[in-house]
Amino acid sequence: MDIEAIKSQIDSQIQNINSVEGLEELRLKYLGRKGLILQLTSSIPSLTQQERASFGQKINELKSRIISLIAEKQKTLSTQPVASTGKVFDIGLPGITQDLGRLHPITQVIEEILDIFMRMGFCVVEGPEIETEYNNFTGLNIPLEHPSRDVFDTFFLKPKHLLLRSHTSPVQIRVMKSRKPPLAVVVPGRVYRPDAVDASHSFMFHQIEGFMVDKEIKFSDLKGVLEILAKGVFGKEIKMRFRPHFFPF
Repeated sequence: MDIEAIKSQIDSQIQNINSVEGLEELRLKYLGRKGLILQLTSSIPSLTQQERASFGQKINELKSRIISLIAEKQKTLSTQPVASTGKVFDIGLPGITQDLGRLHPITQVIEEILDIFMRMGFCVVEGPEIETEYNNFTGLNIPLEHPSRDVFDTFFLKPKHLLLRSHTSPVQIRVMKSRKPPLAVVVPGRVYRPDAVDASHSFMFHQIEGFMVDKEIKFSDLKGVLEILAKGVFGKEIKMRFRPHFFPF
């Protein structure tokens, strides 16, 4: 193959290229794994000993020239302005508004209740959902024979002293051990009990409880807090009735 003829050919071809895609095709034609340079190199063993060195040098010079021409052409193509499509894009136009997610109804109710408590001066405290048996039962004066401590009413874990909390009351123990009175705390969270799932029961549900520790806290304070909470959630016009009730959990 005539090396000089190939040089003239590459010069002519590269001048006619006006796209990155065309330049890549030219690169593969000459420098690819099945390209012309590799074909020239594979023909060296068929030459005489005297011809090999000279022909190999010419191949290297040709390869360097092709690489240089491709690099220059690539630089030229990258600086050329993009051809107009005829469409005008106004960057001042407002973008497309993306639909935002919505809070789950349970989350909305929890946030509403917590906001009411915080406006009354309560602080919000959360605790772990995996609790110790002491915090969940013993520290709350729930005796060993109490039915809530049965395996049919509580999810016990391994090791045995751990469980999925069956109410949010363990946070009372944690708060009273770490803070000093006066206390006004509200505790939201998920709790777990092995109930059969139906329209009104689930093995996981949400609780919100509150407690106050201070001097001269009276039953009327409890009634006042519950009244503010009920009117804040259901409206100021609701009618309320307080009655004693014992829940044996």
